[in-house]
Amino acid sequence: MGCFFSKRRKAAQGGRRQQQQQAAGADGEPAAGEEKAPQYSWEQRAKIDPKDYTFSGLKDETVGRLPGKVAGQQFVIQDCENCSIYIFDHSATITIDDCVNCQIFLGPIKGSVFFRDCKDCKCIVACQQFRTRDCRKLEVFLCCATQPIIESSTGMKFGCFQYYYPELALQFKDAGLSIFNNTWSNIHDFTPVSGENNWGLLPENAVVQDYVPLPSSEELKAVRISTDAMRSIIPITRGRRQKSSEESCLAVFFAGDYTTANARKLIDEMTGKGFQLVQTKEVPMKAEDAQRVFRQCASEFIPLLEKGPVVALEFNGDGAVEACQSTVNDVFNGTKVFVSESKASASQDVDNFYNFAEMQMGM
Repeated sequence: MGCFFSKRRKAAQGGRRQQQQQAAGADGEPAAGEEKAPQYSWEQRAKIDPKDYTFSGLKDETVGRLPGKVAGQQFVIQDCENCSIYIFDHSATITIDDCVNCQIFLGPIKGSVFFRDCKDCKCIVACQQFRTRDCRKLEVFLCCATQPIIESSTGMKFGCFQYYYPELALQFKDAGLSIFNNTWSNIHDFTPVSGENNWGLLPENAVVQDYVPLPSSEELKAVRISTDAMRSIIPITRGRRQKSSEESCLAVFFAGDYTTANARKLIDEMTGKGFQLVQTKEVPMKAEDAQRVFRQCASEFIPLLEKGPVVALEFNGDGAVEACQSTVNDVFNGTKVFVSESKASASQDVDNFYNFAEMQMGM
């Protein structure tokens, strides 16, 4: 009997539902006096079609996605040959499988990019994590927040990310990436071979467009691209290339409204005078960190640490310390900036800061 009444009750509910639908207007709105059924957030989301976030099985084509078309979704590129592929947007993760002789641009990736079984590809990539497996002869202009990893891969070449288009800076923010955290040359080979080197650096004078040309399709030409080093969103650093001088200088900017602009300005001023930018880093600091890095000057800067992360720059070249001090005094008068006090202390300043930063970022 319980089952019998239960069934009748369900049928009655279904009948009421049908009556309500009939009473509603043609547009699905409830009739007068009827309450509108609640809509939940997951019912209102636009449905994601995986085909919109996949390039698969292409040959001799130029394809891409314009700014705003990926919007933080995952993306898949697979089984492409002789293609030019451009993702001008930020994404969650990207996997690239079984691609041959392709030119690929990947905008900021919040998580990882993973190349598998690819060969003879030239790429420009910005990401949190970079990894390859079973790849051969990839040439990559890279911005990577953590240590890039290659596994069972040979003939790998790396250079510093160098690219600009108007939407790119905001895409880095949307992906949670700092333009100052780039370990492009600090490669970890997970499967080294004794007596061989599976990776190296691209020539210093490598021209980005010689590796990944600007897009040729009319749709993608709408993106206003520049590969001029002076306009690059990511500061061009020497990384692990041999330094030209035994003298380096550490400059540290503290969080504020103009931290990024001030750091970029100092980079322009110093490189314009012939000094080299070796590395940059954006990282939060605590009082005890400041004591270790800034030593006797720490008390001056500790109150500034609560405002947010610091941005550190290492410059190299004979006379770098004096030139940096002079530039900061002339250009940033009134702004608190740590600059190495002397040539003798500068090397220790650089080591102290970047050793701390590597521990902080778990590298």
